[in-house]
Amino acid sequence: MEPVAPAEPLEPLEPLEPLVPLDLTVVVPAYNEEHRLRPTLDAVRAYLRADPARWGDWELIVVDDGSTDGTAGVAAEAAAEEPRIRVVASDANHGKGHALRQGVLASRGRRVLVTDADLATPIDELDPLDKRLTADGGGAVIGSRAHPDARIEVRQLALREWLGRLGNRLIQRVAVAGVSDTQCGFKLFDGVQARAAFAESRLDGWGIDVEILRYFRRSGWPVTEVPVRWSHQPGSKVRPLDYVRVLVELVRLRAGRAPVGGTPVAGTGGGAGGGTGAGRGRGNLRRNRPHLRTDLAVAGLFLLLSLYLYNGLWTDLDHAYLRDAGADQDQWEWFFRVTADNVAHLRNPLFTTFQNYPDGVNLMANTAMFGLSVPLTPVTLAFGPHITWALVLTLGLAATAVSWYWLFARRLFPDRPSAGRWPAALGAGLAAFAPPMVSHATAHPNFCVLFMIPVIIDRALRLCERDARVVRDGVLLGLFATYQIFLGEEPLLIAAMGMVLFAPAYAVARPDVARVALRPLLRGTGIALLVCLPLLAFPLYWQFFGPQSYHSVLHGDNAGNSPLAFLEYSGRALFGNDETADALAMNRTEQNAFYGWPLIALAGGIVVWLWRLAVVRALAWTAAVAALLSLGPRIPVPFTDVVLPGPWRLLVHQPLFESVIESRVAMICAPVLGALLALAVERLRAGAGAEESGPEKVPAAGSAPTGSAATGSAATGSAGAGATAGLGAGLAAGRARNRLVGLLAVAAALIPIVPTAMPVREREEIPPFIAEGMYRSYVSEGETLVPVPLPEPGSAGALYWQSATGMGFSLPRGYFNGPAGEDRTGIYGAPARYTSNLWRDIRFGGEVPEIEARWRAQARFDLAHWKAGAVVLAPQPNDAALYDVLEKLFERPGKRIGGVWVWDLPPGWTTNTGATGTA
Repeated sequence: MEPVAPAEPLEPLEPLEPLVPLDLTVVVPAYNEEHRLRPTLDAVRAYLRADPARWGDWELIVVDDGSTDGTAGVAAEAAAEEPRIRVVASDANHGKGHALRQGVLASRGRRVLVTDADLATPIDELDPLDKRLTADGGGAVIGSRAHPDARIEVRQLALREWLGRLGNRLIQRVAVAGVSDTQCGFKLFDGVQARAAFAESRLDGWGIDVEILRYFRRSGWPVTEVPVRWSHQPGSKVRPLDYVRVLVELVRLRAGRAPVGGTPVAGTGGGAGGGTGAGRGRGNLRRNRPHLRTDLAVAGLFLLLSLYLYNGLWTDLDHAYLRDAGADQDQWEWFFRVTADNVAHLRNPLFTTFQNYPDGVNLMANTAMFGLSVPLTPVTLAFGPHITWALVLTLGLAATAVSWYWLFARRLFPDRPSAGRWPAALGAGLAAFAPPMVSHATAHPNFCVLFMIPVIIDRALRLCERDARVVRDGVLLGLFATYQIFLGEEPLLIAAMGMVLFAPAYAVARPDVARVALRPLLRGTGIALLVCLPLLAFPLYWQFFGPQSYHSVLHGDNAGNSPLAFLEYSGRALFGNDETADALAMNRTEQNAFYGWPLIALAGGIVVWLWRLAVVRALAWTAAVAALLSLGPRIPVPFTDVVLPGPWRLLVHQPLFESVIESRVAMICAPVLGALLALAVERLRAGAGAEESGPEKVPAAGSAPTGSAATGSAATGSAGAGATAGLGAGLAAGRARNRLVGLLAVAAALIPIVPTAMPVREREEIPPFIAEGMYRSYVSEGETLVPVPLPEPGSAGALYWQSATGMGFSLPRGYFNGPAGEDRTGIYGAPARYTSNLWRDIRFGGEVPEIEARWRAQARFDLAHWKAGAVVLAPQPNDAALYDVLEKLFERPGKRIGGVWVWDLPPGWTTNTGATGTA
């Protein structure tokens, strides 16, 4: 990584007698703080004025960091009233680090206090910091919220506290050991030392605190923490994404060179001994993990990209809903919450009757993702399933990219670990953030959180090595596969298909390797099965033979990809649009191809260029067959009426494959294209491709001539050397030109499919009748609450009522996979009933039938099956028509309470009238 670029020189500040020192400078950075700034300035001014003998001559510098509200006016008004207040303005918003650097470098105080504009730490806490700075003889004294004697009067959200503690632990490990709270916005510095440190600083964001304290430590200046009072203030400018920005800045800080001669300053002053020891430790770490900085940088970039995708979700966790998720976000949050509830109450985690009462839901036969939902139970119970949902998507997607990066760096470039790091990162980014993965990242964490798949592939490859430890690797492969089953079975099946396609193709290309690998691979796979099957015996039995099990899932006749889908862009791609993608996909969560024609063309060119490599030929075969299978059992030829039989028809009715959505097989192409891209970029970067496929290497200029030139004169030899040098320079220029063209082609293929942020919408509010627990007076144990219309795959808002309020009641029907009919064919939701169909049709604009006795009898029958305790109608489109129907069904008006209409069903109201059951 290149060293961090030096900060741009500051604009000249107004002439304020720079040679006249003051006793104290207070620096307040401000960005859009028009409502909080003036009380802070008044409090600081009043405190310093109250004891002039104590604080002497002082100044207060407000740095307006490009605010777009009335902050500049508030600061100017205060400066007009108090001449010791100065305003420094930035032309745009650069970040906290830039603002502090401007303020401190403009300061004249012998001591410099920096404090946040919200004054979360009261200004009277300056006194203990000043006393400690005097005792230390200089350096930095920082307010600490983590000190045992600190007083936190108003706490921030638990999630913020957790992220803060996590960040501080990371900071201690990589930058400033022993400082437990680097980010508290209340710090007092020796003025001369502060100006020296900020003049050398490079970071413009929240990481500036770490950079400055690190500079003080390396310079041998004391850094001391002092406990302070602190209160969380509403309107904080720190967002969840900012924690990741600090992480990225830490990586930049670690990668940057030291300010003087490339060596730390810690050898001077009183910290020489400690500095030497720390240097030895860092040196050992670099020797043991020579690529740690690059690896951390790559991981940070992947996390930043993931947070960017879900920025809208994290900005308003309590109200944001992924726009294109359909009802899936409600369903997934429900899965996380019901699993946590089962674990907390020691119930069977594989089954529940909270949905589809009284028949229940087979959770093992659904995508409950026990591998994450069970260990994240404390998070779900403490913060809510919506936090678990956001964490699983964000961290899972980033972890998947890191896992592919680890696999590519390890397996594609084993003899070039340094040169292959960034090409592996580029390939991993494509594998994890390709259009199909981003499409599933809208609603299907089981298909985008795939961090175990590269680990499984790597363990299988280890079994192919000549010195494989078959027993150990076989056991681990079995354990890894078992865990992946509890993350997602269909992704594992699709990954296995990819490995089965790759293995014979590579064996044909490299029969020598295949002969060595076959026996240990088969033995290791057998051991893996012996480990895996006993662990999965009961869960799989429950899935396939337990209550509410089914044997397949119907997906319709259009589940294959259109050939055109591979050439177009997805709805979330930078160059894509929803209209084009919608016409070629089942829905916006199933855009399983959409790699774009430039990437397909680039991949074809890479295959032709690197065809001599066995791995490239095997990867090309894998991608081509996977793409063909994904077209489905019938392949429509674009722009014609011709339909051809597809190879998927051989698998469509086979066990396991009968439930697979065949278009998803094209997801195999994502890591394949990532691997091809990584191989190509590494060769472009090194210039090796041209050498390996081009003419023989030319001797270096000045080398001893051979052949007939050896008998010639010195002049002849000199001329030959000059000619050789010219030819070598020409070849080098040609390679540079080819490298540039190749990298431009890579950019042209990738830029159009760069994912854009997930759009969000406002989530519907939970009625007070549910949120405040009023329903408890109407629903007894063994009864259900019946919302109108009932939850189903297209509309499952009632599941959110459950999951967000603690699973206090059961619901009929719902959104899940379950059986239908005597053959137990899998469907989405519960089998239809007349009353549920009636309500659904009216809700979505259908004709309202005349409500006669037979409809009332049918309603009694269906409500009796559902064990209904109360029927609830919440505000929604067509609610007037629904109310009219319900009033006629129950022959009485509803009761308005807690924002909904309620019909209480007393015991005995629902009786079996001989009406029919399912519709």
